[in-house]
Amino acid sequence: MFLALKEIMHSKLKFLMIVMIFVLVAWLVFILSGLGNGLSTLAASSFQNMKADYVVFEQGSQSSMSKSLLSDRLVEEAEKLPHVEAASPMGSTMATALKGNSNKNEDKVDIAILGILPGSFLEPNVIEGERLNPDDPTGVIVNKTMKDDGFKLGDTFQLDGSTQALTIIGFVENQTYNHLSSVFVAMPEWRKITFAAPGSDKGIEGPVNAIMLQGKDIDPGVMNGKLANTDTVTRGDAIYGMPGYKEETGSILMMLGFLLAISALVLGVFFYVMTMQKTNQFGIMKAIGARNGFLSKAIVSQVVVLSVASIVIGVLLTYGTAAVLPTTDEPTASLDTKRAHEVVSLIAHEVRSRRKAAIMVTHDERMLEYCDRVYRMEDGRLSLAEPARSATVHG
Repeated sequence: MFLALKEIMHSKLKFLMIVMIFVLVAWLVFILSGLGNGLSTLAASSFQNMKADYVVFEQGSQSSMSKSLLSDRLVEEAEKLPHVEAASPMGSTMATALKGNSNKNEDKVDIAILGILPGSFLEPNVIEGERLNPDDPTGVIVNKTMKDDGFKLGDTFQLDGSTQALTIIGFVENQTYNHLSSVFVAMPEWRKITFAAPGSDKGIEGPVNAIMLQGKDIDPGVMNGKLANTDTVTRGDAIYGMPGYKEETGSILMMLGFLLAISALVLGVFFYVMTMQKTNQFGIMKAIGARNGFLSKAIVSQVVVLSVASIVIGVLLTYGTAAVLPTTDEPTASLDTKRAHEVVSLIAHEVRSRRKAAIMVTHDERMLEYCDRVYRMEDGRLSLAEPARSATVHG
C-alpha cells in the first residue's frame, strides 16, 4: 500500500486522468442503473408494493392480468388450502379520466383502475384523505402524481367514453401500473366500469382478473390441483407477466451488461499497460530483494485505491444529478399534460406538412390520437392494435 500511494503522489497528473475516466464510467453505470430501476418501478410499483406473496391467474393466461378472468368464488376455496393466510381478489383496467366536464385533449389523463376489496391487505396506506369505504362505491384513492395533473381531494371526474364518475377521497404514493397513475376502487364499481358491455364478463359470476394470496410456504402445484383451471405463480413472476415489462427490463439489463463488460475491459487494459510500463522498475526492485508478493500487493493496492475513489465520486455525482433533474413519475419527462399534447401535436403537424413518416414509441396512450397506425408490443410480439385513421392535429 505504501509503494502504491507513493507512486500515485509522485505521478499526480497521470493518475488524475485515470481517475477521471474511471469516474465517468462509474457515473454512466450508476445513472443507467437508476433510470432502469425507475422505469421498472413505474411499470409495476403497485404490484411490487402489495403485501401479497402469490397470485392465482386463469390457466393459459401467461401470468397476465389482462388475459385472465376468474370467479371470485375461488377466494373462499383458496383460503381453505394449506399455508394460505389470506386471499383477496383484484382486477385491473385502463381508462382515461376527464377533468371536470371538459373534453379537451389536455384535460384527459390516462389512469390504471385497480379493483380491490376495501380494507383488504391489497389496499395501500393513505397519506392524505380517507381509505376506501364499502358504503361509498364511487370513492377512490389515487396516486399522488394525479395532483400534478390538477386533481385534488374531493374532485369528481368522469371516465372518457363512459357515464361512470369517481370521487377522489384519498391519495397514496408510489402506486403506478403500466407507467400510469393507479386508481384504487371498490371491486363492485370496478366491475361496472370493466364489464359495462353486455357479455364482456363471459358469464362468469363475480369476475376478477386474479386472486392475490398471502403465505410464505404456499405450494403452487397444490393450488393448481385444488383450484380448477388456474395457474399460481409468485408475485415476481406476475410482475414479469405484465405487458412489456420483461422486454423493457431485459433491454435495460442487456445494455448494462454490455456497459459493464466494456468498462471492465477498458479498465483492465489501462492497468495492464501501466504495469507493462513499469517492467524495468520491477526488475530493479527484484534485484535489490523485493519479492513477487510485495510487488503484486502494490499493484492490487493501486487498483483498489483508484477504483474505490472513482466509485465514491461517481456515487456522489449520481446523487447530485438526481437532485438537479426534475422529479417525474411519468416517462414523458417533465412535461405536463398540456405541454405534452402541444409538443406531439407540433411534431405531427411538421411530419404531415413535410410529407414524411415518423415513429413514436411511448407508454402514454393519450398521444395515440396523433397516430395513423398503432402497434402494441406484448410478449415480444408486435401487432396492429388499431386500423389506420386520420390523426387530429391541433394548432
